[in-house]
Amino acid sequence: MTLDFPNVTDLATPFFVLAIALEMAWIFYKKRGGRYEAQDAMTSLFMGVGSVVSGLLVGFIAYWFFMALWAITPLDLGHAWWVIAICFVLDDLRYYWVHRFGHRIRWVWASHVNHHSSQHYNLTTALRQTWTGTFTLMMIVRAPLVLMGFHPAMIFFVGGLNLIYQFWIHTEAIDKCPRWFEAVMNTPSHHRVHHGRNARYLDANYAGVFIIWDRMFGTFVPEQRDEPVDYGLVHNIGTFNPLRVAFHEWVAIFKDWTQPGVTWYDRWNYAIKPPGWRHDGRGGSTEMLKRIDVKRNPEKAGTPGFEENRM
Repeated sequence: MTLDFPNVTDLATPFFVLAIALEMAWIFYKKRGGRYEAQDAMTSLFMGVGSVVSGLLVGFIAYWFFMALWAITPLDLGHAWWVIAICFVLDDLRYYWVHRFGHRIRWVWASHVNHHSSQHYNLTTALRQTWTGTFTLMMIVRAPLVLMGFHPAMIFFVGGLNLIYQFWIHTEAIDKCPRWFEAVMNTPSHHRVHHGRNARYLDANYAGVFIIWDRMFGTFVPEQRDEPVDYGLVHNIGTFNPLRVAFHEWVAIFKDWTQPGVTWYDRWNYAIKPPGWRHDGRGGSTEMLKRIDVKRNPEKAGTPGFEENRM
């Protein structure tokens, strides 16, 4: 069966442009709700264009992989509205785990890091997308959906809806949503935490659409009014060069692989261990950074982001 779903991300492009213009106007006139820096915003826009181009160049790899799986699965759930709804929820769960892997496996982080490279947080940040996602092989995490009987075209469709939802949460112009909405859905407040380089906020709130996954799997940290989010990377790269933004972590992995005295086991670990791991033990892991912060600020012990099971 051939299904024809619209390319929703292309259809949403005018909305993205309008929303960015409205956010810029809001910040300009209200003098609050975020900040724009021309070079930073242009870098984000260029990264978005590059992501589209890379999708056109290598997107066929994922497409043919899923179609090959579709050819061998005996299941076909059809395309009723409730099937699409279930696919959307399950694909969001898939997104949670891919996103979590993207912060805890350096090989995947090398592709995802560019999304966190901006030291600003506005709607253009949402467009700062990867150029190298195909090479992480995280498409494998979507394979079970195909084998369960969800058509690949449907999976790409709900994935597009997921990305569109995530666009609006990249803003400081919206403070808190109603409590019931904050309890279930990903919101600007929750996602601001995810983009923070504060020790409290590291490796938290991986959700795409439903924040319930973070609540279920113990990775949820609420935004603290007494600790504003400091955006960017633990070690900011300090560049607006899109090529460096896109490839700097891949280059860093290669340098770690080729340094004197590392074994093949060390090289393997430099790829699969979390960012910050060093073979000589001098790295700065998330857990270590949290311990250092609590040592400096004992009153933080046991508070959100510094619970014992996170350290």
